[in-house]
Formats: sequence, C-alpha cells, structure tokens
Amino acid sequence: MAQIRPFTDEFEEYRRDESRSSGEAESISFPTSEQEVRDVLRELHAAGTPVTVQGARTGLAAGAVPHGGHVLNVSRMTRYLGMRQDADGTFYLAMESGVVLSELRKHLAAKNLAHAGWDDASLAALEAFEAAPEQFFPTDPTEASACMGGIVACNASGARSYKYGPARPHVTALHVALADGDLLVLRRGEVHADGRTLRLVTESGRELALDLPTYVMPATKNASGYYVADNMDALDLFIGACGTLGVITQIEVALMPAPAVVWGVSCFFASEAAALDFTEKVRPVLAHAAAIEYFDAGALDILRRQREASTAFSALPELSDDAAVCVYVELDCDSEEEATAELYRLGEVLEATGGSEDATWVARTEIDRESLIFFRHAVPESVNMLIDERRRADPTITKLGSDMSVPDEHLHDVFALYRRTLAEAGLESAAWGHIGNNHIHVNVLPRDAADHKAGGELFAGWAGEVTAMGGAVSAEHGVGKLKAGFLATMYGPEHIAESARLKAELDPKGQLGRGNLFGEDVLEAALAQVAGAVAAPAAVPAAGEKGGE
Repeated sequence: MAQIRPFTDEFEEYRRDESRSSGEAESISFPTSEQEVRDVLRELHAAGTPVTVQGARTGLAAGAVPHGGHVLNVSRMTRYLGMRQDADGTFYLAMESGVVLSELRKHLAAKNLAHAGWDDASLAALEAFEAAPEQFFPTDPTEASACMGGIVACNASGARSYKYGPARPHVTALHVALADGDLLVLRRGEVHADGRTLRLVTESGRELALDLPTYVMPATKNASGYYVADNMDALDLFIGACGTLGVITQIEVALMPAPAVVWGVSCFFASEAAALDFTEKVRPVLAHAAAIEYFDAGALDILRRQREASTAFSALPELSDDAAVCVYVELDCDSEEEATAELYRLGEVLEATGGSEDATWVARTEIDRESLIFFRHAVPESVNMLIDERRRADPTITKLGSDMSVPDEHLHDVFALYRRTLAEAGLESAAWGHIGNNHIHVNVLPRDAADHKAGGELFAGWAGEVTAMGGAVSAEHGVGKLKAGFLATMYGPEHIAESARLKAELDPKGQLGRGNLFGEDVLEAALAQVAGAVAAPAAVPAAGEKGGE
C-alpha cells in the first residue's frame, strides 16, 4: 500500500514524544483522510501488526511512542468538516483528528474556518457563527501544539479545567476506526450502556457486546484508564482510552462564548502552607475563577535563574526575593464590574491568609496576560532544558513528572506526603500545576542515574498513597506506557484484567496501542480468554426455532 512506508532514519523523530521516551517501529504512514486510515488498518490487520497512533506527539506518558510494528500518524488530517447550531444557540464544529489546538484557537478567534466542501446546513451555521460573539474551545493543555485527536485520546485538561472541566464534556461526537478498519460513528446521547454492558453497531452492521470493567472511578480529576460507569454514554468510553480501542478520525466539539473580560492575578506567599490555606479558602468565594494554579519555591528559583542566564527568558517578570511561592488565579467574567467584585473577594482572602496586595500582580490587559502566560509556560520549558542539559552527561536520566490528584479534603495531606518523602530521598524537585483541582505536577530533577531510580520508586509509593486518599494516579496526561504500573496500583489486578478483556473484545488481535495501560502479560491473557470464548459459541438453534436475545 502506498501510504505504508518502511521506518527509515528519515522518520527518527517519530520514535519519541515529549516524555523523552523512545521506541521502535518497522513502518509508518501519514493518512490524509478517514478512508486512508481505514485502508491502512485493513492492510495491517491480516498480519496482526501492532499499531501506535500518533498526532503531534506532545504527550508526557509515552502513549505515542511506538512499541514495534507500525506508526499511524494523523497529523496531516487537518480539515474542518462542518458546523451546526442547536436551538439554544450553541455551535458545534466537526474536524479531523489532526487539527492542532493553536490553529483551532486562531481560526475561531478570527472566524476564518476553512469550509471547502461543507453542505448547505453547515454553511448556514457558519454564517450565524460569523455574526455571533466570539466562540472558543475551553480545554487548555500546556502544549497548544497538541492535536485534537491526542487531546481526546488522553482526555486532556490543563489550567482552565478548574472551571470548564477536561475535554470529555465538550466532545459531542466521534468517528472511531477499529483495528480491522471497521468504523464506529458515535454521537453523545444516542447510545448508552445497560448497567455495565455496552452494545455497539459498526458502520458495516457488525454488533459488538462489550463487558465494561466494574471498578468505581475516584471522585476527583481523573484520566486514569477507561472511563466506565453504570448506564454510561458510549462516547465516553473512547475519550481517554490512550489509542487502545480505536483510532479517532473525526471529532465534533461544542463551542462556548468567549468570556468578555479575562483578568489574571498572581498572588505571592512567604510559605507553602499559606498558599494551601489561600487555595482552600478562595475556592468557595470565587464564582468566576477559570484557573487556580501553583508554582512552588523550586519552580520560582528555576525561573529566577533562567531570567538571568538566557535572553530568551529576559521578558519574564522579575520576582522579589521574598516571593517564596505563587498562586495564580484567572478570572473569566462577563463584565469589568463583575471582575472587580471577584478581585475584591480574592483580596480579602489574600489578606486573611498572609498574602499582600502590594506584592500581587494583576493583569487586566491582553499584553499583561500574555506576560503571565509566558511566566506559566516558562516553568516546564525551563525544567525540560535543565534535564536535557543533564542528559548530555548521563543519557539514562529523564525528567520524572507526577500527574496525581486527590479530593479537596486531602490537599494538605498530599503536599505533606510529597515534601516528607522528597526530603527523605534527598531529591531535587520543582512543582507546579492545577492546585484548584488538588492536582500538582511534582517534577523530580535527577542529577544522575541513582536519583532517577530513587525518583521512580518514590512515584510508585505515591501511587499507593494517593489511591488510599481516594485520588487518581493520572489526572490529565493519561496513563500511556509510563504509568501502567500506577494504574495497576490504583485499580488492582482484577479490574486491570477486566479492562484488558474489554480491549480484547474491541481489538481481538491486540494491535492498537501495545504497551499502553497494560503490561504484555495482562493483555496476552485477555486476548487468549476472549479468543477462547469466541471459539466456543453458544448452541445454534435447530431449524424452525428462534434464538433468544
């Protein structure tokens, strides 16, 4: 097949993603349409070739790192496919899975969506969209270069998930190509499970009866394993599935009116305890907080050093010496009067918890907000640069970043766990992230292989402690390959086996996303079990009799 090419040195970069992990593959393809995806999958299905789905490769859990076999990269599938508007005025935009988030944002803001080939109904909706107030897609991962397929595949969220949630509630329809090239067309609200049994019908008319895992998901921000619940919407199973159940080819999302006023407030504190108290007290007070973010002392110190050492970071705002930690709050409001009232309430909590209005930055203009966004994004970028420098001395080390969340009542507990165990292990670290959701990325910065090993052991211990608090081992990055062991800790071997059987029911040769979510032994056992069940079908009714449902 013309689309399938040998994996030569020309494609070296496609062995890796932002996790800095690397894999191997024998072939690669760059389909430009849903039909080409299906053709590639049909070609590979006969031999049972493993298939790793890639988009922009911005993931941090190695979900897009190949595990042998074939790399199917959808980054050239970038068309907008149509638009509709419902009775309440909400706009819905359909697109291919390779559309890049930054491009989507730019096209929505400028109202210049490419619409070649759209039908009359979509063109009428587009005309209404162009006349309406600005619309936006609120999911806000740190990497705006992520593609929409990857965002859906890991149920990404980001800073603004405090108000708007992760990607899942904004996804209203999907096309999913199965491992054999058959197609599922799913629209929210149309198909639901019966308890924990889900029945689907493919485009070819094939009926699938799926046994959903029986675990109960934690009541916190969560992107750990398959989304399952009693009587769930079928669409939700494929959001956050890490490319293990099918290849997302088309996506429809609901858009929202962009907020009229966006202010950013950076609050500095002399201690982490004060920042935690502020977070707990400000959450119930603010009605319009879109994001509540945190930067610890290690993160701020890295920014100070970067500002002095690199001209690329000279535009960073200068931090005073007594600014130990920072909580950033973004306010999305309908008017300046509303934003002013929110700012006043925030100020009262700030003073009550040991902060100072004099040391607080308030960004009211777009230029000022861009400066704070640069500040926010400079932290992970600086850490990546630091680790890349250390890797030149020891190529075996990588950055180690946690992605765990806990319920509100355990915010102080989980920070105490992090600080105590990091100190005991003598590890360097920097932490930042979504404190409004009790979801902090603690990054261990290994200096050598021993530090790297100790950091990995520390994270494994945290997975058990966070699970005991009712938390999630991955809140937004997905599990991929790097956190499969954490997922086993979170749900236990029986539920992991159930998850692997669900995958085997949809992907009976175990081709898609090998290495993601499960170890090879767990997947092989599930494949054998499902194959055995298929090999021993129920008795066929005698002539003239009807089979039961």
